[in-house]
Amino acid sequence: MTRFRHILLLLTLLFTTSPFASSATNPASLKVSLDSAFLLMGKATTLHIELVDNEDSKGTLLIPADSICGKVEILKVLPADTSVIGSGRREIKQDILLQSFDSGTYRLNPLKYVQGSDTVLSNRLVLKVVPAMVDSMVTIHDYSDVVDVNRHIVDYLPDFLADYGLWILALIAAGVVAYFVISRMLGKKSPEEKVKEKPVPPYEKAMDSLNRLRSDKLCEQGREKEFYTRLTDILRIYLNGRFGINAMEMTSTQIRHSLQSNEETRMTRRNMDAVLEMADFVKFAKMRPLPDDNTRAFNAAIQFVEDTKPAPVPDKEEGDEATNSETEKKTNK
Repeated sequence: MTRFRHILLLLTLLFTTSPFASSATNPASLKVSLDSAFLLMGKATTLHIELVDNEDSKGTLLIPADSICGKVEILKVLPADTSVIGSGRREIKQDILLQSFDSGTYRLNPLKYVQGSDTVLSNRLVLKVVPAMVDSMVTIHDYSDVVDVNRHIVDYLPDFLADYGLWILALIAAGVVAYFVISRMLGKKSPEEKVKEKPVPPYEKAMDSLNRLRSDKLCEQGREKEFYTRLTDILRIYLNGRFGINAMEMTSTQIRHSLQSNEETRMTRRNMDAVLEMADFVKFAKMRPLPDDNTRAFNAAIQFVEDTKPAPVPDKEEGDEATNSETEKKTNK
């Protein structure tokens, strides 16, 4: 009986230390995620791929050439980024730009990672393509018939303006000139009395706008679309003033890419992503969020501004006093 146990223990050790056992305990994993589950028709969104496998693996990631499902096209496949994560494992990250011109809800086909005779499938995602709003005012209409009327502007004026119009214009011009001359004389100050207005920092401007938005209580009045429009405009103006990102001219996807490529915003972009996703959900999908969703979006906006505000800079006079005190201490010593 003891001999049988020794043989069983030996076989167990051989199995756990063999290459087969190592590969079995460390299988490859393939995951995909989307920037947003909602996509405006004709716009683009990013599909993120995360593949974790052994460093010595010879597997191949299969990416379709044209489309990932029937009506969701692959616009561009970005280069992959490989990094070593330790314990003989590596992580491969790659992004794919998706685009669709047909509204509807689509279940994306899984990606495949082929490793010898084994195939690993990724998780399947659902993407909802929202139709774009069409403005009927831009529709081309027929031109109206040309009417030949020989009229002058004097024909439309009352008789007293037609007779004394030049004198009235001269009096108005003289009054305007006199007003500006008197205002300049009364408002002229010496150079010592002129005080330059200090520009409002982007952080203080954003927080003041957010507080005014909260006090307006738009969501309680059923004006969710106006609430999210003002909320995203406040954040877009803040990004322009704080980081120089021209967010007012960007789509939500472009803003996410700009935040990802900026070192100061990369770690805090989740709060901005949550606000943009909910705003697109309300403005384009025309769905009404719950009160808790509105509160979370507003808190996420405040948290993003708080996390990215600049560090306080010490006053120049205080810095000079601190330097002088340190110099005096050294002199006394």
